[in-house]
Amino acid sequence: MASLEECRTALERLGERMAQGDDDGKTPNLERTVSCRITDLDVTFTGRLAGGRLTDLSTDPVADSAQIKLTMSSDDLVALVDGELAIASAWASGRIKIDASILDLMKLRSLMG
Repeated sequence: MASLEECRTALERLGERMAQGDDDGKTPNLERTVSCRITDLDVTFTGRLAGGRLTDLSTDPVADSAQIKLTMSSDDLVALVDGELAIASAWASGRIKIDASILDLMKLRSLMG
């Protein structure tokens, strides 16, 4: 099980990857609220995706009304960001749950590999 700090670092790295853009070098124009529930740590990170960056990352308790909601274990988050876990297969097998619009899913997939 990854630690809370390892999860925070993984999410920060994910934010950096988002800022670099997709395979075409384009940064998606997404402005969304994001939450990432880490099931084995019983914590939810929240933040804002704006201008290709993940900002305002926090574990402060808030109502979960995020536009993009991710749910996964701490180890799966770290593996996903490290490129050891493909988002499509993890989602298809139920290891990762994503609640987002179809358009947002397609943009996230291009950023996460």
